[in-house]
Order: sequence, then structure tokens, then C-alpha cells
Amino acid sequence: MEITQNIPFNKPYLTGKETNYIKDAVSTGKISGNGKYTKLCQDYFENKYNFKKCLLTTSCTDALEMAAILAEIKEGDEVIAPSFTFVSTAIAFIRQGANIIFADSYPNNPNIDASKIEALITTKTKAIVPVHYAGIACDMDKIMELANKYNLLVIEDAAQAIDSFYISKDGTKRALGSIGHMAAFSFHETKNVISGEGGMLVVNDNKFEKRSEIIWEKGTNRAEFFRGEVNKYGWVDTGSSFLPSDIIAAFLFAQLENLEDIQAKRAQHWNYYHKLLLPLHENGTISLPNINDYASNNAHMFYIVCNNLEERQALIEKLKANQVLAVFHYLSLHKSTFYQKRYYGETLSNSDHFSDSLLRLPLFYELTEENVAFITNIIIEFYKK
Repeated sequence: MEITQNIPFNKPYLTGKETNYIKDAVSTGKISGNGKYTKLCQDYFENKYNFKKCLLTTSCTDALEMAAILAEIKEGDEVIAPSFTFVSTAIAFIRQGANIIFADSYPNNPNIDASKIEALITTKTKAIVPVHYAGIACDMDKIMELANKYNLLVIEDAAQAIDSFYISKDGTKRALGSIGHMAAFSFHETKNVISGEGGMLVVNDNKFEKRSEIIWEKGTNRAEFFRGEVNKYGWVDTGSSFLPSDIIAAFLFAQLENLEDIQAKRAQHWNYYHKLLLPLHENGTISLPNINDYASNNAHMFYIVCNNLEERQALIEKLKANQVLAVFHYLSLHKSTFYQKRYYGETLSNSDHFSDSLLRLPLFYELTEENVAFITNIIIEFYKK
């Protein structure tokens, strides 16, 4: 099988309506934040996924920073989070003065091991930040049970988890991002639906709703003013410029209108990868993603887990030689240059294993079955040798 062009790791998909909506946004005369398309996007998420209040942000990092402010994280507080995650999960709380207490992953899943959380809780613990890696749900019943027991906040890092769900033991199906007190999403160009850069804060606890809007609007009550609820606005709290331009929201809305089509195509690619690579998983050569009974799959990414760092690097080089770009993901945050001197916890062997061995394969809308077959054939041939 031959390929005439490179297969990138990611290729942003355009539905065809993005520029039409951007032009429409410009024609309204209001292209700053909180305009027509901002409201359309926020209403979409609130109605479709039963999120209490949604606020578009310039990034998922910004959404997490808003959550840290709303949670009133302060110097000396402790926040429990997985070590196998992107730096934004931790840095949003570090900026408020928190100490991050890193938890290990499951042996067969990069998500935070919920059974390890309780032993990490102290009188200083303020919040738990589960990360739904690859859009696959963490054990939210267990995490919320602990949060209720110890009066902690739960802030879901749902950066990769749009249109993914948690299924409780009683069969109740809830969208990821709707379960914790707050949640953060990403619309970066590598996500399922995109706006280039962009994010969203979800507020599910009523006590945070009013203040979230003030922090979002640079510490002012301007949103209330625009709704005619006050006759003037001013500086009433801390905050920052977290709003994205309505141009970004217009781009995102075009994506949301095509969400079902995008998700169906990504699922098709994911399932084909899984089918072709399953024999290697079954004979123990590699490991494929493990999806628990309580989790749905939004086909955000397809990854394999190699046996060690050297094997993964050799496979990356093999794919690269055949014009296929595959990438590894996070380095364990507790071993990062920034944090390693501050970490005194136990060895997080599962997190380290995923850091050394997890390999992400190309997955995007315009990928073809031929592309997937070509990529998997290279992997199969690599392990034969």
C-alpha cells in the first residue's frame, strides 16, 4: 500500500459555515465578547448537556483559572489532581498558591485512580480535579462520594471530553462536565469541535453563578448592566479578560451545528483502528484503550500503549519514516522541571509508565480508511520484526 502525501497527527476540520458566521458576526457591529454567537454557543451547551451555566473563555486554561478563583483557592491549600495530565490542570491552582497533591493513574487507564484519592486528603485539601483523559470518564460516583464526605469541591477537567458521558450503576447517563461543581472544556484545534483556541467554564453549583460572570467580565458587573439589571457597572471583584471574541464563538457555532456528523466520523476511525490492532492487544504485544462500563467513548483520540520508552521511540521513528506523524503525550507533572523539587509523595509508577509508553495515532475528520489501514499495517509489521 502506498501513500502520496504525509499523514499528519491532526488536521483541523472546517464545516464550510465558519466564515459565513464570522462575516455575520462582523456585520452585527459587535465582535467583542458576549455577543450573538457567544450566547448561541452557551445556550447550545446548556440545553444539550444540562449544564447549569456556561461561559465561553479564550482557553481551557482560562476556564480552569476562573474555577480556581471561584473555589477561593489560597496559599497553602491542597488540590488533588492526576500527575498524567497537561500542565494547565495544575498551574491554574498553583497561581492561586495551592500545593498540588498528585495521584497515580490506574494500571490500565491514564485516568486518576479514584481508590487512591482518600489517602491523599488532609485538612488542607480544598478540591479534587479529575481529568477525563481521552474523553473517557473518571469514576465520578466514587469521586463525588469522597467530595461529599470531606466537603470538597470537584472541578472536572473535561478538556477532551465534549459529548462524552458517565453512566452510573443505576443506569443514569450524565454528560461529563455536568457532574462536578465546575468543569472546564477546550476547543483547541486538536479537539473534536474547535475554534482554533478557546474554552468554556461550566458552573453547576448555583452559589458560583453570579460571581463567575463578574470574574469573566474583568471583575465588573457589566453583564448585568447589558441585561438592564443595573443602571451602571463598575469594579466589584477580582477577574480578568476571560471572554473570547464573538468571531471565535461564530467559528465554534458552525462546528456545534455539525457535532453529530463530526462525532460519527471520528467514531468510525476509532473503531477501525481498534478492529485492526485488536490482535496485537489480545496477544499481549501492545495495550489498547481501556473503557470502563461507566464510561462512553467520544473518540477524542486513539492511542496504544507500548512496553517501554525505547520501543515507543523506535515505533515513532518507523511511522515517521513512512510519513506518518504519531506523538507521545504528557510527561508526569510530578517529575517536571518546575515541580520535581516540590514533590515528596510516593512513586507514581502507572503515571510514569503512560508517560514513557503511550503513543497517540493520527485521528481527525478527513482521515480515511485507507490511511488507518496504512498506519496499522506499519505498526503490525514493526512488531513482527
